[in-house]
Amino acid sequence: MTEPSGERFTGNIRLLSEALAAHELSTEQLTKLGRVLAVLARDDRAPTTVRAPQAAAERHLADSLAALDLDLIEDGRDLADLGAGAGFPGVALAVALPSATVRLVESQRRKCEFLERLLAAAGIENASCVCGRAEEWMEGRLANDVVLARALAPQPVVLEYAAPLLRLGGALVDWRARRDGHEEQAAATAARELGLELGEIRRVRPFAEATDRHLHVWVKTGATPERFPRRAGMARKRPLGT
Repeated sequence: MTEPSGERFTGNIRLLSEALAAHELSTEQLTKLGRVLAVLARDDRAPTTVRAPQAAAERHLADSLAALDLDLIEDGRDLADLGAGAGFPGVALAVALPSATVRLVESQRRKCEFLERLLAAAGIENASCVCGRAEEWMEGRLANDVVLARALAPQPVVLEYAAPLLRLGGALVDWRARRDGHEEQAAATAARELGLELGEIRRVRPFAEATDRHLHVWVKTGATPERFPRRAGMARKRPLGT
C-alpha cells in the first residue's frame, strides 16, 4: 500500500467535514476518519465494495455515526461490534467516542488482519480486534454496555449473539434497512427467551439517499439463560422465534 498524497488526504478531510457536519467532530477526529477513508481507498484487501471516499464517507461513516443520536451510545464505555467486517460501525464510533473501549469481533482471519492494519494506520488506540466467533468470546460475556450489529444476520440470530455479551441494562443497537414485520415478530419472540425487550425503532437518514434506515434498540432487562448462546452455528441453523 502506498501513502495517500497530501492533496488527496486534505480532500478527504473537507469531504468529511461536510458529510459528518451534524456530529461536531474535532479536527483530530476528522483526521483519523480521513485516514480510515484513505486505507479503504488504497487497500485492495479491504472487505467492502464501497471504497471510494465520497461513497464510504456516507455509506460507512455517516451511517455508523447515526447511532450518536442515541443517548445510550454516548453513555456506553464498553462497546462490541459483532461481525465487524471492514470496521463499521465500530471503528467510526471509536473515533467519535474516545473515552469508550470498542472491541471489533470478527471471525474471519483475513478481515481481522485488515482491521488491525486499519486501526494502526488511522491511529485509533481505543479499539481492538477480537478474532473469533461471537458465540465463543468468553471474555465478552456480561462485559458490554452496548453491542453493535450492522448487516450481520437475521434479527433473531443477532439477538442471540448479543444477549449473553450484554450487562443487565445494556443494549443492542441493530442497523436495519426496510422494516420487515415478519422478522420483527420473530425477533420479539426470541427476545423473550433471551432477557431482552425492544426499546425503540428509530428511523434515521444519515445521508440523502438513505431513505430506509432504522436503528433497532433492544435493552437487556433480565438475565439471559445459561444455555445461550448455543454452540457455534446453531443460531443461524435454528433461529429462535421461527
